[in-house]
Amino acid sequence: MLLTLAGTGLLGVVIGLVVLRGGFYDISATTQHFPMVYSVLGEGMQYSVQNHARDIEVPDKLGAPAQVLRGASVYQANCVQCHGGPGVAPSTHGMSMQPAPGPLVDADVNWRTREIYWITKNGIKMSGMPAWEYHLSDDDLWAVVAFVAAMPSMTPADYQRMTRQQGVTREAVETAAEGERP
Repeated sequence: MLLTLAGTGLLGVVIGLVVLRGGFYDISATTQHFPMVYSVLGEGMQYSVQNHARDIEVPDKLGAPAQVLRGASVYQANCVQCHGGPGVAPSTHGMSMQPAPGPLVDADVNWRTREIYWITKNGIKMSGMPAWEYHLSDDDLWAVVAFVAAMPSMTPADYQRMTRQQGVTREAVETAAEGERP
């Protein structure tokens, strides 16, 4: 029985190496992964984020109206093109990514606040999700998290009003963010 298990394991390793070294697995951005690959990667990501985010302290006053409004500006300038928003579809650029970026209007269903912060700050390897810690201040990162937390109760009209009210453009957000940094 042990020889059978060892032989089966060795055969699996050999097949895996043939597929790997032969380049037979299609990694192009135009094809989907096999469902099993998505399951393994998704579960691994969930455990990794939970592990790395466990010591993050969520600010006490997260979600103040001014912070959510600032988060709407930053989200509109940096996130909506890939993740969409209430009543707003992702851009064609975002929809062409593999894996496709998930909508964030229900991010609180799968992720805790500290985990959303960790993902936003550190990004996710090989997913197209950048590490925003190099582009946004910590205040802006928490503002985006506050905004994402507010999205489930937001209507498309609320979203449009918040982003229009700010006169949001990518250049305005970048200029404002650079003015706030030391």
